[in-house]
Amino acid sequence: MLFNSYPFLILVFATFFVYYLPLTRDFNLQPLVLILASFLFYAASSPILLLLLLSSIVINIMVSYGIATLPSSNRKCITGLGVTANLSLLAFFKYSPLIGETFFPPADSIGAFLLLIPLPIGISFFTFEAITLLVDTFRETESRRNGRLVSSSFFHHIINTSLLISFFPQLLAGPIVKAREFIPQIRPKTKADIDFIHCFKVLLLGYFLKMVIADNLKDQTFWIAFPYFQAQSTITLLFMLFGYSIQIFSDFAGYSLIAIGIAGLFGYQLPQNFHYPYISRSFSEFWTRWHMSLSSFLKDYLYIPLGGNRKGHNRTYLNLMIVMVLGGFWHGAAWSYAVWGAFHGLLLVVERYFRHKFTLPDHPLIRLLQMIVVFCLVTFAWLLFKLPDIRQALGFVNALFLNFRLQPNLYLMLYITLYSLPVVFYNLLYLYRNKIQQTTLSRLEPLCYGSLFFLILTNSGSPNKFIYFQF
Repeated sequence: MLFNSYPFLILVFATFFVYYLPLTRDFNLQPLVLILASFLFYAASSPILLLLLLSSIVINIMVSYGIATLPSSNRKCITGLGVTANLSLLAFFKYSPLIGETFFPPADSIGAFLLLIPLPIGISFFTFEAITLLVDTFRETESRRNGRLVSSSFFHHIINTSLLISFFPQLLAGPIVKAREFIPQIRPKTKADIDFIHCFKVLLLGYFLKMVIADNLKDQTFWIAFPYFQAQSTITLLFMLFGYSIQIFSDFAGYSLIAIGIAGLFGYQLPQNFHYPYISRSFSEFWTRWHMSLSSFLKDYLYIPLGGNRKGHNRTYLNLMIVMVLGGFWHGAAWSYAVWGAFHGLLLVVERYFRHKFTLPDHPLIRLLQMIVVFCLVTFAWLLFKLPDIRQALGFVNALFLNFRLQPNLYLMLYITLYSLPVVFYNLLYLYRNKIQQTTLSRLEPLCYGSLFFLILTNSGSPNKFIYFQF
């Protein structure tokens, strides 16, 4: 069920109407309404896979309740078993086809079975949210701050856990919500809790990025696919790669903004997921601006437990590589995603190493050069998302060097430029926000949002699934 489809809009409006009925609030049925809407939303794509979501919910209800109530001597073991159960479900459904393809011959019956395992949408996201519940509950009980995450009422705990894992605005592609941030928000809501203007602005920007920018750019970046890129000139290939970088940002940031806006309509605050990542001057800064909820999860639940930067430079470099390779694998069941993660890990290690050696002068041209270098390398790495087959990605790189004599596709380049410019201006506006008078921005704001709404109605591309649905 796409966010820009009529069935989804009907689901949101119907849920909103029932959610704010006085009877629903008076009898504390609002969380149950959201849970039922979330189950309906998830089942719309594949009803049978709703059993997987329910299984995850049941497992984590029981394990988290056990962590909170059983003797302290058992908590660590139970937490470890619960995390292992979650990761096992993720590994089985997400990586079985990769294992079957890599380690079994084509005619092998086991390999053939593994290739048939379906990839449930959203499993990467709700699995990580379930892990936050178990780990946060363990940390809470160990620090003797019981009662915040696991309610003393088992029924309330069932409701809280079910809503945490299944909350439909961010169920399929985040932002990743931590249990300690979400569960305290589960309380009776009124329409007075809603900042309608903020939600409206966020939704407009999100739908504009998705429907106008990403959905139009997909028709231009389609030609990156094999074997079409072989017939394109070097300059056209570079334009298409630039366009895909803008597309993947607009697609994912647009989804996150829509999720944040819809959650706000129901009185829930989701974490910010993107903060102008393409103006980053370093790779470490990029990862504090891109997919921020994933970066925060990896830092809190993997990097710091591994030792972070507390055990010397070499151990820090190793930890960075481990986190980024696993983070890459989390994105998709192909070796190319591990290569993508290793590439980013290597960039972070090199950057950290040289940071201790010298400091660049703080000059506008140096800052601009840093942004360009970071953007270009990040954009180059996105090729592995568009072409998960590493041989095809290498073929694209080979074409960059061989096709410089071919005639550029001016039509394609023009459209990529046209649909990329709003994102470029969006970042420049933030970059130079201190040099623009606030009164000027306030006066232009209604015109800007009105223009976004007009373009959504008149210039949306053909509907397409969010890129991150496949992860």
